Amino acid sequence: MISIPRNDTSVFGRWWWTVDRWMLAVILLLAAIGLILTATASPPVAERIGADSMYFLRKQIVILLPAIAILISVSMLDLRQVRRLAAFMLVGSVIFMIATLLVGTEIKGATRWVSLAGFSLQPSEFAKPAFAVLAGWFLAARRTGEAVPGYAITALIYLTLISLLLLQPDFGQALLLTAIAAVQLFLNGLPMALVIALVVCGVLALVAAYYGFSHVASRIDRFLDPKSGDSYQVDRATDAFQAGGLFGRGPGEGIVKNNLPDSHADFIFAVAGEEFGLFVCLLIVGLFVFVVLRAFTRVFQEKDLFVLLAGSGLIVQFGLQAIINMASTMSIIPTKGMTLPFISYGGSSLIALALAMGMLLALTRRRPGIASWRN
Repeated sequence: MISIPRNDTSVFGRWWWTVDRWMLAVILLLAAIGLILTATASPPVAERIGADSMYFLRKQIVILLPAIAILISVSMLDLRQVRRLAAFMLVGSVIFMIATLLVGTEIKGATRWVSLAGFSLQPSEFAKPAFAVLAGWFLAARRTGEAVPGYAITALIYLTLISLLLLQPDFGQALLLTAIAAVQLFLNGLPMALVIALVVCGVLALVAAYYGFSHVASRIDRFLDPKSGDSYQVDRATDAFQAGGLFGRGPGEGIVKNNLPDSHADFIFAVAGEEFGLFVCLLIVGLFVFVVLRAFTRVFQEKDLFVLLAGSGLIVQFGLQAIINMASTMSIIPTKGMTLPFISYGGSSLIALALAMGMLLALTRRRPGIASWRN
């Protein structure tokens, strides 16, 4: 049990008494659950590629330790440092997203990864939290009367990232980025007529994606009519949930991981359902709900508009990504290759999420005495 006096004025002491320790604890719990599920889901995947059974678990541990250090370190930053970090992340993300189009590795028909010092990096994972923070910064500056073209700069960043995402192509990440922007614009007081116009544009964009991207059309068609194409992974995931029942087959006793190539990544929730059952799945869902609601409660109590907008964007990214992963695994929505935050195996995703949630914890730290933006 950590015992730190409230009058401790050290950097760690000030951080400990101002950070949301409950949110931090639940995030770390999600990461611990992720390790357990990786340990049980990944051995068959490792053996299929000729590696030893603990290959993916070791890699996840090696990535998780610095990810936790990043999470805690970033949560200690002040607001100015958070903005600077986001700016650095955005510049780096754009440079590497361009690099993926030129020298990136094509996987499953998409060019989203670039090799860096032997590490496979997905730059778009870092672009999402960077956009959320910077968009919140520029929109807040415009709203509070600063001579900053907030809407124009936000639109420029958004269009740049969307263009790079669609060139990869990665329609799912583009949709997630659009959701972040829409929520921030709504909270910033965008007129309802423009909100409706943006919704209409979003629907038209979805229709255009259906007719313009064959993989999007294929996934939607298979969702509406499973017999129209290969629905093998979704069918096996559905079988896993049914076999798991309320309490599951037991740790290590599942069979879906023997048949799913992405059982340790995009479909790890199906492994949880089969081996640990409905109640553990509901526990995982409850942990995500806790983080989202807790974070929204904190940001809506804030008096700084930047914190409200940037924090809301980061929450939308985290919560919507979790919803998309779990819903697609359960065949509630068309499948989308998106990781389950802090639970799925994946280096880029884990580090990017550590940065995102570290920034969210930094934004929601208690800062008494700051004037209200509403005044």
